[in-house]
Amino acid sequence: MKLKTTLLALAAVGILAGLAACGQKKPEKTRIAMVVKSLGNGFFDAAHTGADEAAKQLGNVEVIYTGPTTPSAEGQIEIINSLISQKVDAIVISANDPNALVPIAKKAMQRGIKVISFDSGIAPEGRQMQLNPSNAQLIGEKQIQMASDEIGGAGEIAILSASAQATNQNIWIGVMKNVLQKPEYAKLKLVATVYGDDQSDKSYREAIGLLRSHPQLKAIIAPTTVGIVAASKAVADEHLVGKVYVTGLGLPSEMAGHVKSGAVKEFAIWNPIDLGYAATYAADQFVKGKAEAKPGATVSVGRLGNVTLDAEGEAALGPPFTYNADNVDKFAKLF
Repeated sequence: MKLKTTLLALAAVGILAGLAACGQKKPEKTRIAMVVKSLGNGFFDAAHTGADEAAKQLGNVEVIYTGPTTPSAEGQIEIINSLISQKVDAIVISANDPNALVPIAKKAMQRGIKVISFDSGIAPEGRQMQLNPSNAQLIGEKQIQMASDEIGGAGEIAILSASAQATNQNIWIGVMKNVLQKPEYAKLKLVATVYGDDQSDKSYREAIGLLRSHPQLKAIIAPTTVGIVAASKAVADEHLVGKVYVTGLGLPSEMAGHVKSGAVKEFAIWNPIDLGYAATYAADQFVKGKAEAKPGATVSVGRLGNVTLDAEGEAALGPPFTYNADNVDKFAKLF
């Protein structure tokens, strides 16, 4: 009888243990929504690739990739409303309007959703963090360094910018001029700064003007995706490939041919894969309580190290990524 009672007791324990196991839910996945400016944009498709890489590395993270069909704040507001209803854990967004998205982003944060903006930021009150691809100092330094490398550290250089009123371009040019004061760039001479107003035809004419006015010119720096293409074409049309080099900020899809022609050895722009990866990784850190939205706080961005938040809650990922003959074709397929 005693044996029977013991067996019954053990069976009961087994049943209870089984019921307890059934009652235990598997830990739910962290759901991070990436809201881009618009769908069908190669830059953001590449950012999505980076987001998926971060999710795979982190484990137990699901990326929801979404965005309006045309780049509008209204379209993004509608999507964020839907994501609030879905109770996602975090929203990573490249904003179509820094201010128009603040009320809906605030609503998301009030519901416990972490909001990280990247690439194009939301105003500080509408997010925990803004991840910039780079910053003015790094962008300016990078462009002088590339020009110097292309021409062996000595010779005349010129800048072909967008409009004379372009705030970001003017800040970068200011940095470039300061960087040129460094001893290692003493043999570089900036002979002209011209403006193509981000119009292809005008940028091309300005580049031709530089080449003809400065026969000793060795390099043109164009911190604009329109200008760098126009300058590369001008160098080729003037039969100066190998004598004058072009560098600056460009898109791989537009620059691959100019790299092949020899007009450009290398150029730079942010790497959208790294940007999407870092923003997603940072969002997970906020969800898990491993990051704080306060000035001076460091946030882990996985394989890319750590970034530090400034007084506005912004952080810079690093210098612009370099594209050359070794990698331009791979990225040209993406953006």
